[in-house]
Amino acid sequence: MMENRYMTIEDNIHAIRAEIEDAALKAGRDPKGIRLMAVTKTQTPEAVNAAIAAGIDLLGENRAQELNEKYDSYSRDGVDIHFIGHLQTNKVRQIADKVTMIHSVDSLRLAKEIESQAVRLGKVMDVLIEVNIAGELSKDGIAPSEVEPLAREIAQLGHLNLCGLMTIPPICDQESEIEGYFSRMQQLFVDIGAKKIDNVSMNVLSMGMSGDYLSAVKYGATLLRLGTAIFGTRMYQKPL
Repeated sequence: MMENRYMTIEDNIHAIRAEIEDAALKAGRDPKGIRLMAVTKTQTPEAVNAAIAAGIDLLGENRAQELNEKYDSYSRDGVDIHFIGHLQTNKVRQIADKVTMIHSVDSLRLAKEIESQAVRLGKVMDVLIEVNIAGELSKDGIAPSEVEPLAREIAQLGHLNLCGLMTIPPICDQESEIEGYFSRMQQLFVDIGAKKIDNVSMNVLSMGMSGDYLSAVKYGATLLRLGTAIFGTRMYQKPL
């Protein structure tokens, strides 16, 4: 049964890549400019390694503790790991040596702590600013109007490389509604890039998850964060 599940992971990845390529071509984009991330939240190392064996070279981690628990069990050769979840400043030290990008920067305070840990490690950390595109009180991220000021502040930190933006839009009943949010993110991404801020490169637009990734492709996403579409429905452990 477990072997069958891993075969399904491989099949899912092949199907997803075909869908992404088709959506990109329809949007007049080069599919090679879109990177597929496997979101590993609650997944076993065996399932994650099956995805890696099927060609996944980018993992997305939501929780510092979970990353640390599973890190040594991953087949990490040639694989990047990004941190995509809400990150408290006191957790940065736990993950800074294990990831190559942090997607969820939403304050100068957090950026400065990442800078401090990057200095300690002698590395430059790639980061994205998380944007709360719909202004939802229940979600992290900053308002679109706050992105440029924060980008200019991050640009002054010598061990951070601001690569772009990330968002998690609301769950929408209508495709036109979700596309509205993606369109706004795309425009913000383009606008910030046009500012030509020193030490800021708008190369990564991280948006699109299992339920909406094809719409995200249509509106310029360069990095898609998929969990359920790759692994199937999450298996949560029952408390003891």
